[in-house]
Amino acid sequence: MRVLVVEDEQRLAARIAEGLRDQGMAVDVSHDGEDALEKAALNGYDVLVLDRDLPGRSGDEVCAELAGREGGPMVLMLTALSGTDDRVDGLSLGADDYLGKPFSFAELTLRIQALGRRRGAHGVTLTGGGVSMDTLRHTVHRGGRPIALTAKEFAVLRLLLAADGAVLSHEELLERAWDENADPFTNTVRVTVNRLRRKLGPPEVIETLVGAGYRIVR
Repeated sequence: MRVLVVEDEQRLAARIAEGLRDQGMAVDVSHDGEDALEKAALNGYDVLVLDRDLPGRSGDEVCAELAGREGGPMVLMLTALSGTDDRVDGLSLGADDYLGKPFSFAELTLRIQALGRRRGAHGVTLTGGGVSMDTLRHTVHRGGRPIALTAKEFAVLRLLLAADGAVLSHEELLERAWDENADPFTNTVRVTVNRLRRKLGPPEVIETLVGAGYRIVR
């Protein structure tokens, strides 16, 4: 899951991002509304964690604009404005969920995960190479055998299965399964793919095309 944290308190934004990354999410950070809209236009975020009180374009403006975009992210407003009227206002702008500050990080994580499941609630079964993935239940089977995957392994396999045999480059997988701060020269994609191959077992499901990337064997 790819998440954009939009929070002008930089220390809080960094703590939230670090905690979500520890949960296996790909997380980018923005500190103002204009930058958030630019990033949302460029990247396919699943969830936006959005403060209402932002410099420049307010969180309300960001939410209202993104709510009208087809295929846009789910929006969780995370704000000190936590009264009943504030919640009603936020939800009426198109927010999908609303959490007041101070907050429990465990609750924030669960709410983000729930929004991610809601966003992917349609067309949740992906198949290819004898592998079946239920993205809603977060399960993977091959030949009836359950496969236990880490969050990153699941994210990479999901991208490859969704590509339906098309080739995804190292850069595409790194950008979409990790985040904008990932080192482009890291070997983490290769290591993750190799772990997936071992867990999925023979015959090979993921094919490497030298100089191009990876794809699911059809």
